[in-house]
Amino acid sequence: MPRRDLTPPWHAFLGALDDRVDEPIALHCIGGFVVSLLYGLPRPTGDVDVASVVPAHVAARLVALAGRGSDLHNRYGVFLQIVTVATLPEDYSTRLTEMFPGAFDRLTLFAPDPYDLALSKIERNVDQDIEDVKHLARVVPLDLAQLRRRYEQELRPYLGRPEREDLTLQLWIDAIAEERAGPGRPTA
Repeated sequence: MPRRDLTPPWHAFLGALDDRVDEPIALHCIGGFVVSLLYGLPRPTGDVDVASVVPAHVAARLVALAGRGSDLHNRYGVFLQIVTVATLPEDYSTRLTEMFPGAFDRLTLFAPDPYDLALSKIERNVDQDIEDVKHLARVVPLDLAQLRRRYEQELRPYLGRPEREDLTLQLWIDAIAEERAGPGRPTA
């Protein structure tokens, strides 16, 4: 996984949050924050999307300290958001990677592997999600057969409308294949 520095305002924001908590906390981060900071997507993001907080009992406190409208949000212009609409592949937690080892005393930020990160975007599937997935496909690069296997084995059984997401995955794979083929060349 590419390593990037924790750029402003993220280091100060997360450092201030780290100063305000009194126990070790693991944040399973997803979204544009991960795609931007670890994989170099140039699109800025204003929040840290968190899929899971360990221990779970501190989630509400973290939102109060660093969520939208908090003092930290007002001070640094970014915020922490607990995401409740993203579904991640079944075993994603076994593939987490620490994002910024040793950067904080109590906070530890983790990122899913790039396949799990891409698949976390499949239900929402707005324009920026496909751009994030195409970016991951370029820089990782994603193996499209592995992406499909992960989807079918670890995500599809847990989706509310899998037929819709089946189509979304196929559109993503087609867009990535077309981009890889280049202009005017066949994709298959």
